[in-house]
Amino acid sequence: MDTQNTTWLRQASKDTVAAIVEWLSGNECHDLDEAGLVAGLGRRLRASGLPIDRLALHMRTLHPSILGRTVAWTPREPIEIHDREHGIMALPDFADSPLRHVMETGEAVPVRTGSPADRGWTQMDVFRRRGLTELFVAPLSNVDGPVSAVSFCTAEPEGFLPTHREALERVLPALRNVCELRVLRQTELTLFDTYIGTATSKRILAGRIRRGQVETLKAALMLCDLRGFTALSNRLPNARILALLDSYFDCVVHAITAAGGDVLKFMGDAVLAFFQDEDAASSCAAAFESARGVLENLQQFASTEGRLEAGVALHYGEASYGNIGSASRLDFTVIGSDVNLVSRIQGVCSKTGHRLLSSKRFATALGDAALVPAGAYDLAGFTEAEELFALDDPAHKDASRQ
Repeated sequence: MDTQNTTWLRQASKDTVAAIVEWLSGNECHDLDEAGLVAGLGRRLRASGLPIDRLALHMRTLHPSILGRTVAWTPREPIEIHDREHGIMALPDFADSPLRHVMETGEAVPVRTGSPADRGWTQMDVFRRRGLTELFVAPLSNVDGPVSAVSFCTAEPEGFLPTHREALERVLPALRNVCELRVLRQTELTLFDTYIGTATSKRILAGRIRRGQVETLKAALMLCDLRGFTALSNRLPNARILALLDSYFDCVVHAITAAGGDVLKFMGDAVLAFFQDEDAASSCAAAFESARGVLENLQQFASTEGRLEAGVALHYGEASYGNIGSASRLDFTVIGSDVNLVSRIQGVCSKTGHRLLSSKRFATALGDAALVPAGAYDLAGFTEAEELFALDDPAHKDASRQ
């Protein structure tokens, strides 16, 4: 055994590596975020005598726009975080890289700079211009789903010694378990937020999952419906219709979330959302801001098929919000007379061509001169006519004269 190996073994004994494994399994590590995990691990590996000059976690996840996240550490430098969009693996720096090979095969790969297996790995953004000589990249395989990876890099001229790699391999199972918990936790939150919304996901994760477990929700309600969708879908190919719907929903949802609202449902080409703030006035103000944002976003959208237009209905009231359905298949939804009312108001939007209509209760709580009386309307299922208020909208006035 050479002198270097003997020296390293004295500095990084089995007890030292075991202490790192114990730390990865302990409460302190469990409470850290990804940046804290990478920094803590990097410092401990260096303190044990391992020549780690760059450490990076490449965490895969399930997300509609992000493939995963790279979190990289170097001694005496700030943590770097890179969110990776779908399609990055096809880019030149990643397409033929050891990282992609490990993620696709689940096999660990040691690579020396200038070796036949090099394939320009030092050109990747987290390794570039750092004088690194060797990369040891290993898979962090979950029980199922995409494979994450960890990259250990050194700038030592001789690279990693066999005893270095042996120590790193002893750490890998504990690191894999830690990362899998984080990936599962993040995936859970992402999927909940993506498919059922932030407010609803918080209620579900808080344990409100029993059928019939509902609460009374006082909020401003919004229903936005795309106009002319049936004609478009009859005229255009399905692929183009889906692309237009995605663009439409981007315009609507971004305006809702920017104003602090929560999307409850997509109903075909309609979006149901609610805005819950300190009181009726602030809830209605947020909903009104969102509604104007929706209309502005749609007005700025341009496509070869022409403009996308929608009608927006607004109301303030109460709804029963919670779990409804069969014993084995539940839906988190809202029901009630006020939900029905906002739906009927939206129907008036469609018939009259108004881009925005609100109930009198909403307009009163809002107290904004931008809403003007639009007349009283008989609404199906309601015994009394409802006085509605419209956006003071020159575009509607011009259209009504034609």
